Amino acid sequence: MWKRGFSSSARARRALTEKKWDALVVGGGHNGLTAAAYLARGGLSVAVLERRHLIGGAAVTEEVIPGFKFSRCSYLLSLLRPSIVRELDLVRHGLKLLKPIASSFTPCLDGRYLLLGVNDEHDYLELSKFSKMDADAYPRYENQLHKFCEFMDFILDSRTPGNLHGGSSFNNQLRDKWQKSVFWASCLRHALSLGQKDMVEFVDILLSPTSKVLNKWFEFITFALLVIVKETKILVTNRGNMQSDVLKATLAVDAIIGSMVSIHTSGSGYVLLHHVMGETDGDRNIWSHVEGGMGSISLAISNAAKEAGVHIVTDAEVSQLMIEDSGIVNGVLLADGTQVYSLVVLSNATPYKTFMEFIPRGILPDDFLCAIKNSDYSSGTTKINVAVDRLPQFQCCRLSHPEVGPQHTATIRIGCESMENIDSACQDAWNGIPSRRPVMEMTIPSSLDETISPPGKHVVSLFTQYTPYKPSDGSWEDAAYRESYAHRCFDIIEEYAPGFRSSVIGYDMLTPPDLEREFGLTGGNIFHGAMGLDSLFLLRPVKGWSNYRTPVRGLYMCGSGSHPGGGVMGAPGRNAALSVLQDVNRSFR
Repeated sequence: MWKRGFSSSARARRALTEKKWDALVVGGGHNGLTAAAYLARGGLSVAVLERRHLIGGAAVTEEVIPGFKFSRCSYLLSLLRPSIVRELDLVRHGLKLLKPIASSFTPCLDGRYLLLGVNDEHDYLELSKFSKMDADAYPRYENQLHKFCEFMDFILDSRTPGNLHGGSSFNNQLRDKWQKSVFWASCLRHALSLGQKDMVEFVDILLSPTSKVLNKWFEFITFALLVIVKETKILVTNRGNMQSDVLKATLAVDAIIGSMVSIHTSGSGYVLLHHVMGETDGDRNIWSHVEGGMGSISLAISNAAKEAGVHIVTDAEVSQLMIEDSGIVNGVLLADGTQVYSLVVLSNATPYKTFMEFIPRGILPDDFLCAIKNSDYSSGTTKINVAVDRLPQFQCCRLSHPEVGPQHTATIRIGCESMENIDSACQDAWNGIPSRRPVMEMTIPSSLDETISPPGKHVVSLFTQYTPYKPSDGSWEDAAYRESYAHRCFDIIEEYAPGFRSSVIGYDMLTPPDLEREFGLTGGNIFHGAMGLDSLFLLRPVKGWSNYRTPVRGLYMCGSGSHPGGGVMGAPGRNAALSVLQDVNRSFR
């Protein structure tokens, strides 16, 4: 199913060498496919080279266990830019989104739960169970973030005004200054539309720890020591208001996804914003399932690319870029020795893999290599895809029944009842060990999609944190060590949904080294590099090279390691393609 429309056949590989391509795209992930589609629509001859046996990169569907189709890495869709969906006509090419009935479900061990996203009235009633004050504040919080998202839309869809490098003609310098002036004028206009008060709030979110942002909006928990003297024994107990922490912890999870940062880390507030600025059919912060799994996104984009004339080849691993003595790229060398020539090359690989592995030594400036080498590629993520013979039933939820309920369609937060739970999980990883009580996002895509599992059975996705790349108490290469972590996660779920462990048919587990080895994600980082403030916008992937161009003439970056960053967004691919088209058109004038 997932190989339809692309080929690793001998004929397809021969076609690679029959001409010099205008553009080669290294990596058939969603960003690479997006870039290819736009380049071909712009009139270029384009070939995509994918190392694995199927396209999609981290946006892929695979039948690891017979009958169960897993979205092995990415698992929900919201960030894909509406402009890409519209311009590439992805709905016509097969993209079908399945909106959840509820957006978020957080079960609690004390018998309570928080179910959000059914509708505004329901949200208010749910939050009032914990805090009337928070129920009143929550709509204002969402409105504020949505207002900031409108400003971010401009940033996401814009190419950054990067620096000019090397010798440039007077006309190119003049054109560059004009384009930068237009960008910054537009940026200023969007900032002025927010107003000074909201702009200050926006900057505060960007720079602040997530805990500070949420404590400002919602009830801040303070603890009082109660000392009781009884029969000469002094008893000290903590007494505090734990009611509202469930909401804050539920929201805080968005700020730590895919990272090794704490909710108390400065700048983590941006990642909180990054994960709420998506949309589905115009509705903000709706994370939808995709019919057929996340591979359907890549398939739809590839269909649009093929319609535009893109040639896609799988099992085509690139080992090195071919660079002329003049310093200009002129193609790639495949692992089997095949040489494929092109005018330009776009890399959808991570910045580390592109510059440290694909490019021969002595080509790149030392300061640039140093910046790439010292970028943060750390990851705390382990993905576990589980096949189960029945739906999990959460004992806290009175809505529980054998059929699908709103909670099953939502993003389910396990182990997220308090900010302290999240912080403790992070501290374990900082101390070198996998979290003793991992923070988990559980989704059950088969609750809405009947195409990915046998009747009556289900697919469960577990996005777990935190797991160090090299744990100090064992190795991910040790089967027993791996199994112990998976069972730890299952045991915790069992506390909330009795019977879960016995429902497990089998599972597929991807630790940070697995993500690196199988999907090319350096360090296992799902964003192709950390999303800290020191590696965003004009600083992504490194300072001075944020506009998709690189120190090698004719080589461009089009993956999540470039602006505006990670997630199934497509913006890096689209923006990079527009930069290439601009340069190619300019060179022929």
